[in-house]
Amino acid sequence: MNRQLLHFLLVFGCILLFSQCAKRGTPSGGPKDSIPPVIIKSNPENYSTLYEGDEIRIYFDEYIKLKDLQSNLIVSPPFTNQPVITPLSTSKVLKIQIQDTLKENTTYSFNFGKSIVDNNEDNSFDYYKYVFSTGDFIDSLTVEGTIKDALLLKSKDPVTVMLYERNEAFTDSIVYLEKPTYITTTRDSTYAYKLTNIKEGNFLLVALQESVNDYIFQPKTDKIGFIEGVVSTPTDSSFQIKMFKEVLEYRMARPNYPSKQRIIFGYEGNVDSLKLTPLFDLPEGYEYKTYWESATDTLNYFFKPPFEFETTTDTLQFLAQNREQLDTLTVVMKDLYLDTLKISKVSPGTVIPRDSIKLKGNNPLVALDTEKITVMDKDSMQIPVTTYIDERYNVASLIFEKQVDQLYSVQILPEAFTDFYGNKSLDTLAYNFRTQTEADYGTITFTLQNAKKFPIIVELVDSKYKLIRSNYITSAEDAPSFFDFLEPDNYYIRIIYDENENGSWDTGNYLMKVQPEEVAYYPKPIEVRANWSLPETFILD
Repeated sequence: MNRQLLHFLLVFGCILLFSQCAKRGTPSGGPKDSIPPVIIKSNPENYSTLYEGDEIRIYFDEYIKLKDLQSNLIVSPPFTNQPVITPLSTSKVLKIQIQDTLKENTTYSFNFGKSIVDNNEDNSFDYYKYVFSTGDFIDSLTVEGTIKDALLLKSKDPVTVMLYERNEAFTDSIVYLEKPTYITTTRDSTYAYKLTNIKEGNFLLVALQESVNDYIFQPKTDKIGFIEGVVSTPTDSSFQIKMFKEVLEYRMARPNYPSKQRIIFGYEGNVDSLKLTPLFDLPEGYEYKTYWESATDTLNYFFKPPFEFETTTDTLQFLAQNREQLDTLTVVMKDLYLDTLKISKVSPGTVIPRDSIKLKGNNPLVALDTEKITVMDKDSMQIPVTTYIDERYNVASLIFEKQVDQLYSVQILPEAFTDFYGNKSLDTLAYNFRTQTEADYGTITFTLQNAKKFPIIVELVDSKYKLIRSNYITSAEDAPSFFDFLEPDNYYIRIIYDENENGSWDTGNYLMKVQPEEVAYYPKPIEVRANWSLPETFILD
């Protein structure tokens, strides 16, 4: 019996062993590849001189591919016709085919950024640079520094930094017309830059934050920064470039005629002295009113009485005068209807006690009847109200005393508003507003020390740099600033040195060689919490 049992166990063990051996398994494999590609050789070799060819081949030890090449590659000096760079899929050879005629005695560099990766794991061969010279030596001088946004705490990446050679053909307008002699970009959040392989000479140093990477300054979309005067190489200096958005050059657009007795004049640039004069025979009793759109570069022009015209090709002409510039503007007339008066709410549903309630009209507002306006609190107590019409932006304000932690209902009866044409508002308008408790808000008391000059504008901005509150300081005695009723959020405080004393920050201008007004930020964001009061002191350098 024991022998039979022993025999059975032996046979069963063998069967079990063979069944385990027959099972399929998944091989564990080796460690994951983390090594970037390695260059075996280049033809011609990197840093070659007296180059006369039109093709470069770079050989790697494994299959590579090019990832986001257009956003990574920097060729300096840039070509008019872009080189053809392969592979399009994958290969062990990176090929550069030059499509331009090379300049004599010039050092060229191709910086591939992080675009070269291996085919399997996307291990990148970071910032590989291939350099050659058409002359008998490689230029090796450098220009370096940092980028700073003139108004914001941080500049946005990337910023293109460029050098233009100051030769006999140089003019300041070159940034609008031609590509630079040397080029690089900021690499990371340090906003540092370094231009390399530069020859000895005199240069203009410019930086662009572009919407289109064409290395040409487009004032409508690009930010620019520049170093005043000549940058000469070799140099040991570090150059900080302040980026700013220019105010566009003044230009009037073609007028639009959207409704009867209303013309829209669009514009670009500064229109601080714009005057519109009709160049046609005015009917008896002619009047006009205007208001500006705060969010768009638009002036609304309303007139009465209406003009009678026979065809859709009839026109009106206006003379637009802004400072010394004169433009004749033509409006093509149409058979349209007059807009009825419409009122819309501007204020949010939650307001702070100092806020007025703002309403906007589509036609110019000329009167507001307070007898037709009722404001009630949550206890049904009627609150006295006064009104004010801002004619520049056509905004009506309802002004009444508000308490914290309160609900207010506003009812506006028909015919409360009167517009420029004598039309009355037709609808009953009803709005609800509320205030929060003081404990829902935070407060900042901000003190400046060691200000080097006055006047100063102290601005409180939110985490997206939207202006929340400001304070104008004309002397050291006025230095403390008090900001109350702040929603919980992270805020920044910036100091503007108001050089021309106009009460606002002024940007720069490249052609006029004007730098933007100086701005300093409190060195850290200020976290405001509900029911908190924060004293902060900014000791200026």
